[in-house]
Amino acid sequence: MSNPPFPSKLITTTSLSLDLQTLGVAPGDHLLVHCAFSKVGPTYGGVQAFIDALQRTLTPAGTLVMPTHTTGLTEPSRWVNPPAPEAWWQTIRDELPAYDPARSITREMGALAETFRSYPQVLRSNHPHGSFAAWGKQAKQVTTGHEFPGIFGETSPLARLYELNAKVLLVGVGHGNNTSLHLAEYRADYTKTFHTEGAPIIENGQRRWAEAEELKIDSDDFVSIGQAFAEQTKLQQRGTIGLAEALLMPQAALIDFGAQWMSQHRSSA
Repeated sequence: MSNPPFPSKLITTTSLSLDLQTLGVAPGDHLLVHCAFSKVGPTYGGVQAFIDALQRTLTPAGTLVMPTHTTGLTEPSRWVNPPAPEAWWQTIRDELPAYDPARSITREMGALAETFRSYPQVLRSNHPHGSFAAWGKQAKQVTTGHEFPGIFGETSPLARLYELNAKVLLVGVGHGNNTSLHLAEYRADYTKTFHTEGAPIIENGQRRWAEAEELKIDSDDFVSIGQAFAEQTKLQQRGTIGLAEALLMPQAALIDFGAQWMSQHRSSA
């Protein structure tokens, strides 16, 4: 069996850092990254090389943030992929391990975020479903105070990044994965619905199943919002990171635009 051909582009920590700089990422930036690492292409050093490139480009004066969500720790009656038999629901509530920022693995976040969360000096927020991990100057500010409920609202890292005039970097993914637009849902003026959500948490040193009302979030229109944002504001930069298409944009402008778009296009009572 012959070996696969070498990729058309040599992808290393140095080349990835140059790609980031060309796109517009600068030292001292506060950067929220969503990435499908497989789209970056064969990288010498794998995800470690990309994390090193991000940290090298931002420098310790900046802040690197990634979503580290754990959606497998949710209310089992709402599971659909796959659904859980009703006879199992209570046992699942009783037995799911409590969320632990140091140990709980991510779900459907990709290899980059799963690796990053365990890096030295990386902090992770305490929401049992929608946590974020952060490294750098403002890591503590970004991750502190994010508890259950309030997954993507005003107590979330998304709101802290908004205050820091952060940037959003999408690598190999589109606006359908752009979590910042969930904060726009909280801020938009339309008829919102809520549902009872559950989570296994640690409280006073003891595991317990907690329940609370969370906003019912909906990303179905995020692609349309992202397209309109790019066309109308001209604030979105497009380039490549390795072999992946990449988009870079100011987070606050995106959220403001998204909230206004939702207020106009989502139904109101």
